[in-house]
Amino acid sequence: HRVLLDRNPEALRQAFGADSAQQLCLTADLLDATSTGQAVQTAIGQMGHIDVLCHLAGGFGMGEPVHATSEQTLERMLDLNVRAFLRIGEAVVPHMLAAGRGRIVTVGAFGAQRGGAHMGAYAASKAALQRLTESMSAELKGQGINVNCVLPSIIDTADNRADMPDADPGQWVAPAALADVITVLGSDGARAIHGASLPVTGLV
Repeated sequence: HRVLLDRNPEALRQAFGADSAQQLCLTADLLDATSTGQAVQTAIGQMGHIDVLCHLAGGFGMGEPVHATSEQTLERMLDLNVRAFLRIGEAVVPHMLAAGRGRIVTVGAFGAQRGGAHMGAYAASKAALQRLTESMSAELKGQGINVNCVLPSIIDTADNRADMPDADPGQWVAPAALADVITVLGSDGARAIHGASLPVTGLV
């Protein structure tokens, strides 16, 4: 069973199929606590419980030099890569605590382990997500909840192919390959893994 959240659930249905007994597509704005909370309550009401949270929301953006970083650039990166995780965690973790079990997997960035020119806000926001993942793990690992992070390099998406037309996408991480790693971290096979940041770099 799975529940998919997006600001546009119809796009999810087009990609993954119609709602069924095994799948539910819901509207949620992860920057809005009320919207996120309502979606989680609906999910629990229909599915009964949440065993695994895969936090996939995030984004990349080049920006100004650090000394000239605009509020708009910084806030956008913090919204996409930090605040969205805080809101979904706020909604889901209490239910996992009540159940005494759960798995949480976040998506960091291999390339953000070190700052790069015109990437200060992005790298800082992804580094913050990684530290938040580790901190949440330290807080929850004694209560039956595993929290870990994957660090992909370039993911083979349509946007990345358009932005880098001269690159070889065969060197990148296929979305399905990244999903396989997330699936492992969400399984009982990862029950002894806490606060890990696992590089998933393809051939890059």
